[in-house]
Amino acid sequence: MKDDYQELVDEISALLGVPATLENRDFGLIAFGAHDSEDDTAMDPVRTRSILTRKSTPAVRAWFEGFGITRATEPVRIPAAPDAGVFRGRICLPVRHRGTVLGYVWLLDDSDPGPSASRLAAAMEVTSRIGDLLADEVRAGADLARELRAVLTAEPGWQRDMALGALRAALGPSADGPHVVLCVAPWRGEEPRVRAVPGTAALCTLPYGAVAGGHPATVTAAGPAAGRPNGSSTGATTGRGSRSGTVSGPGNGPGNGRGNGSGSGPGEADTLALLVRLRSPDALAPVLAAVARLCEDAGPGAAAGSCAPRRGLAELPAAWREAVSAARASVAQPRFGPVAQWTSIGPYRLLTALPTEPDPVIRPLLDPVHTELAHTAEVFLDHAGQAGRTASALGIHRQTLYYRLSRIEQLTGLELDDGEDRLLLHMALKATRL
Repeated sequence: MKDDYQELVDEISALLGVPATLENRDFGLIAFGAHDSEDDTAMDPVRTRSILTRKSTPAVRAWFEGFGITRATEPVRIPAAPDAGVFRGRICLPVRHRGTVLGYVWLLDDSDPGPSASRLAAAMEVTSRIGDLLADEVRAGADLARELRAVLTAEPGWQRDMALGALRAALGPSADGPHVVLCVAPWRGEEPRVRAVPGTAALCTLPYGAVAGGHPATVTAAGPAAGRPNGSSTGATTGRGSRSGTVSGPGNGPGNGRGNGSGSGPGEADTLALLVRLRSPDALAPVLAAVARLCEDAGPGAAAGSCAPRRGLAELPAAWREAVSAARASVAQPRFGPVAQWTSIGPYRLLTALPTEPDPVIRPLLDPVHTELAHTAEVFLDHAGQAGRTASALGIHRQTLYYRLSRIEQLTGLELDDGEDRLLLHMALKATRL
């Protein structure tokens, strides 16, 4: 498919004698023609950025859309605007299919009079073939999105088996190869194109609570939260800002069964699921980098997680639960990185499987008046119960620490010299971050 686009872009470049660039309707780069000019000023920052980053900035997009390209059916001339980084004029050839704009072919040309009307007409005929390809790609993506969504939301049993069979048939032989499942949430707006992450076989959005096969699990990553250890949902020493938003986890929530799986109202968010092919199980780096960029595009509050790589689709629902759990762990501990990996989140594999309600034993510590005690308990347990290291980390005297620990025992009814009591308190405190 990519070679088809490249051939058509090269055909337009040859027809008009100027370098051409093809972008989708979201200004994501698809293909570009060779630029063999020795004049460095022939390029401008906008085209350079588009090629190097494979996308344009929102400001550039707004500038070009201001010339009516989304409604145009004929070539549109756009003058240079050095203040906007557009050093050269352009001709935009809208790529349409059955009246819908699917992309744009950009020509760097500010000559007068420019390409003849007959050549531009010939180029527009080529854009109609590009439109057919893009439409086919959109339809195929919609079909795969539907099948993936069905697998992730179906209950165990014959419905899931049928959904898996349909997805396997749609993917063909590649379904049996290595792949990874990823979760990005919150996700607002339209589903991204499959090209956003190299190797994406299918992607879809899911409303909160629409993932079957597990207990309801919703993560809210808020700012400073009263009653959380150290008064924060992300801890005192993470070094990264707090997040806001919700990560949908496994469960049978209100969103189950919505028509297209993206039933959120205006301003509401979904969860984005991606099924990505891998060349080998250890070839994750490019995928994680691309998903990290998706997280940035999703805006403040977005978190992402990936499952352990697998072969075949039989464990797809379990892989999705791992990806959701990893995303939740990323909210609790930003040290796991912009895309937390299931294989690297340690005890959070178990913590994310716990009930979402805080354990009754720590409820007294979640009262805002006991925030300092909750933080002390967590730091004490993080330091393996070593009083000297804990006092140093908190910057307090040992006697102050001993007093606080006695108050923690009084409030919780636990004995901090008992291993099981320590384990319960430590897990309960960590789980509040989820």
